Amino acid sequence: MAAKALIAWSSGKDSAWALHEARRSGDYEIAGALTTVTETFGRVSMHGVREELLMAQLEAIGIPPNIVPIPFPCPNEVYEARMEVALSQAKTQGVTQVIFGDLFLEDVRSYREAKMAGTGVTPVFPLWGRPTDALARAMIRGGLKTHLVTVDLKALPKSFAGRKFDAAFLDDLPVGVDPCGERGEFHTCVLDGPMFSRAIAARVGEVVEREGFAFADLVPIG
Repeated sequence: MAAKALIAWSSGKDSAWALHEARRSGDYEIAGALTTVTETFGRVSMHGVREELLMAQLEAIGIPPNIVPIPFPCPNEVYEARMEVALSQAKTQGVTQVIFGDLFLEDVRSYREAKMAGTGVTPVFPLWGRPTDALARAMIRGGLKTHLVTVDLKALPKSFAGRKFDAAFLDDLPVGVDPCGERGEFHTCVLDGPMFSRAIAARVGEVVEREGFAFADLVPIG
C-alpha cells in the first residue's frame, strides 16, 4: 500500500524532480505540496516566486497546496513552530512521509531528521547522493523547463538571474558552483516537465538586488 506523503515544494527543479521520482516509484500517494510563503510579499520563501505562479504549478502537477505562511523577517523559532503545526495537521490526515529534494548537504538532512523525529512523519530523500552534474543534465534531458529566479551574488553575477536552466547555462557556470545550486548559489522556478500536465506560460520580468541576492521576477502570461 502506498504511503501517504507531502512533497516539500519549493517551486524549483529539485523538488519537482523528487516528485517525479516519487511518483515513478509507485510507493507514495502525494496528498499535498508543503510550501512556505512569505506573507509580507505573497511569494515563495527564498525563491521569490509569485503565489499566483505557485498555484499554477500546483494545478499543473495535480497536487493541492499546503501553504505555511511565514513573516519577513522570520526568526527560526517562528519558522519551526509553524512547520510543526503543519506537520501535526498533516499527520491527523494520515500523512506519514514528507519528500524532500535535498541532494548532499549533511547538515540540512540532519536538521530535517532531527526536527521530524518523534512526530510520526518521516523525511524521504529520493535524490540523495546523486552526482549533481549528471543529475542536472538528466533533468534537462527529461524535459524540465525552468528559470533561475534567485542568484547569490557571491557565487554568480546578476546576469545569471532569469536565465534558463539548460545545457548552455551549465557550460557557463564558474568553477566551484554546484550544477544544481545545492549550496544555495541559485534557486529556480519550474514551468514544465514530466511531472506537469501542461506547461505554464511566464516571462522574465524585473531583476532586483536585495540583501546580496538578485531576484528575477517570473510574470505569468495569460
